[in-house]
Amino acid sequence: MQPLDDTERLVVNHKDGRYEPFALDGKEEAGQTVLQLDDAMPLGTGFHIYRMAPGAVTTAHEHPTGEHFYVIDGDLQDHDGYEYKAGDLVYLKPGSVHNSTTREGCTLVVFLEAAENTL
Repeated sequence: MQPLDDTERLVVNHKDGRYEPFALDGKEEAGQTVLQLDDAMPLGTGFHIYRMAPGAVTTAHEHPTGEHFYVIDGDLQDHDGYEYKAGDLVYLKPGSVHNSTTREGCTLVVFLEAAENTL
């Protein structure tokens, strides 16, 4: 087996990576950014890091294929009052509908097979 060359491996630390503004249906979501290495996937799908600034609120949306996420730091509250905290590993089933907010800001590791649908 040959060593990987520099074109086969991308490594970025989430603390100093280049985050891009997150947009739904072409509209930028205030205070929400994404760090994603696989540019073959639409931004905000596949495996990525998602950051929300303090006070940010997501647009209500549905996950057609479900959502997996891990809370690295901060706080995140869903529309029904459920609060996620650092260390929580979460799976929202396909068809789940929600929106979220954060008081202090948060950083999540996210995996989405497909883009979410806005409501």
